[in-house]
Amino acid sequence: MARQPRYAAPGWPQHVIQRGNNRTPVFASDADYESYLARLRRACDRYGCRVHAYVLMGNHVHLLITPSNPSGIASVMQSVGRQYVRRFNSTYRRTGTLWEGRYRATVVDTQRYLFTCYRYIELNPVRAGMVGEPGSYAWSSHAANVGLRPDPMLEPHCEYLALANVASRQDAYRGLFKQSLDEGMVRAIREATNGGYPLASDAFIASRLAPLGLRTQRGKPGPRAQPAELRT
Repeated sequence: MARQPRYAAPGWPQHVIQRGNNRTPVFASDADYESYLARLRRACDRYGCRVHAYVLMGNHVHLLITPSNPSGIASVMQSVGRQYVRRFNSTYRRTGTLWEGRYRATVVDTQRYLFTCYRYIELNPVRAGMVGEPGSYAWSSHAANVGLRPDPMLEPHCEYLALANVASRQDAYRGLFKQSLDEGMVRAIREATNGGYPLASDAFIASRLAPLGLRTQRGKPGPRAQPAELRT
């Protein structure tokens, strides 16, 4: 099957996933997480991308990221991927690929789904049973987004800034996490990101994405079921 074209949607956030090959770990120490974040920050500065939320899990990463130009996200992911793999392979005396093919991404409707994606990303360690609440996970943007620590990686989205003034904004953001995400919404985010179609309302698709001339809805299912490794 031919690869689906990437969305070139500068100015709109995208939910990005990149996974370890065959679900193998891509982080084995604190130094690995720190190295990945440092490379991600430099690449975003270089290629004009803003990260609003992230989580680094043991065998995959999630990012909520807005590019300022059509090739921004692809350039960031390629740069980070190559540099990090060289370091990882050298550190652990291994060879070969680390990542499972291309990253996966979906354009996010800012009015309807932006904060749902924030929650989906930062609640990942909670859903995985690793921590009881998202602020306890070290390799996530949550603690910074609720004001518990600074994080030079993050640039707040304008919708986040519009929540309120600084103190009230952080309280309002924290309040979004008092309830878990509906399983139907979790499934919708997974399917949109893995399938490469937008997580958006019909109105957003018609006004913002359809003019790009790219696929804006799920393709017809193939003869095989979705592989287990595509689930998050």
